[in-house]
Amino acid sequence: MKAIVVSSLGPAEVLKPAELPDPAPGAGELLVRLAAAGVNFMDVRQRRGGILQRPVPFVPGFEGSGTVVEVGPGTSDFSPGDRVAWNMAGSSYAERVVVRADAAVPVPDEVDDMAAAAIMTQGLTSHHLATLATRLLPRPGRVLVHAAAGGVGSLLTQMLSRQGHHVIGTVSSPAKAPAASFGATEVVVTSAPNVEEELVQRFGEGEFDAVYDGVGADTIGASLRLVRREGLVVYYGQASGPVPPVDLWDLPKSILLTKPVVLDHVATRDRLLGASRELFAWIAEGTLTPQVSATYPLEKAADAHAALESRSSTGKLLLIPGQ
Repeated sequence: MKAIVVSSLGPAEVLKPAELPDPAPGAGELLVRLAAAGVNFMDVRQRRGGILQRPVPFVPGFEGSGTVVEVGPGTSDFSPGDRVAWNMAGSSYAERVVVRADAAVPVPDEVDDMAAAAIMTQGLTSHHLATLATRLLPRPGRVLVHAAAGGVGSLLTQMLSRQGHHVIGTVSSPAKAPAASFGATEVVVTSAPNVEEELVQRFGEGEFDAVYDGVGADTIGASLRLVRREGLVVYYGQASGPVPPVDLWDLPKSILLTKPVVLDHVATRDRLLGASRELFAWIAEGTLTPQVSATYPLEKAADAHAALESRSSTGKLLLIPGQ
C-alpha cells in the first residue's frame, strides 16, 4: 500500500511517500480502506517532535474516513463494507488504516466520505465548545470567535448561530472573510496587534458574553479584556503560540476561563456515538456544512502541511488516496 512515512523529525519535507505492506487488524480493530484523511495542527506538531511524539519511523495522521475491509477478532459492531470515520486513532496517512473499533463511528448514507473525514476532529471539538455555550450563555448572546475561517472556527460559528447567538468572527485577511461569514453574523478583518482596539471601537469595551480563542498568545490578553463581567472565555488552541501563565488573581470581572479538551467531551463510547450522530444529522439536514477548502493527493501530504503552517488556508484540508 501507499503511505506517508516520517523517518526523521523536522519540516514538512520529511513527509515522504513509501510502499508498505498492508497491515492486519488485531483484536478489537478494523482494517479500513481510506477514503480521506484529515490534516490537523496536531499532525504538524507531531511531525516536528512536539505533542504526542512518536518514535520514528511512523505513519502520521489520526483522523479519517473510509470503508471497512476486514474486522479483527472480538469485534462485533462493524462488518466489511461498513462506512466509518474516526478521530485520535490509526495512522491515517495511508491507503489502508488499522483503527480501533471503539474509536470508529458509523457514517450514515446521507453524509459523504469527505464530509465525514472533515467533521471528526474539528467537528467534535466545535460540538464541545458549543455545548459550553448551551450550558452557560444567555440566548441570544453576543459571542466573539477568533480565527473564524479556520477548521474549528468555521464550524463553531455555524453551531453558535444555530443556537440563536449573534456571532462576530475575526479573520486575519479579507480573503478569509467569505469562509467566516458562512457561520458568523458579522466578520471583522483585523491583525493581532490591533484586534482589541478595533473590536472596542466597533462594539464597545466588555460587550461580549463569550470569547472563543483558538489563536493563543497573540489574542488571549485581548480576549480576557473584551468579555463582560461574569462572561466566558474559552481557550482552545494556540495557532500563534502557547499563552503565558495566567495568575488566577489577575482574572478581571469574575470571568469564567476554561481550556476544554475534546477527549473529555467524548470520554465514553456512548458520548462519542451521541456527538457524532448529532453532527452527521446536522450535515444531513443542511444546518452544518464542513468547509473543505482543499484536497491533496496522499503523496502530496508535505504540501498540505506547508499550507496549514503558513496559516493561509481556511476550513479543512484533506488527503485523498489515488487523487
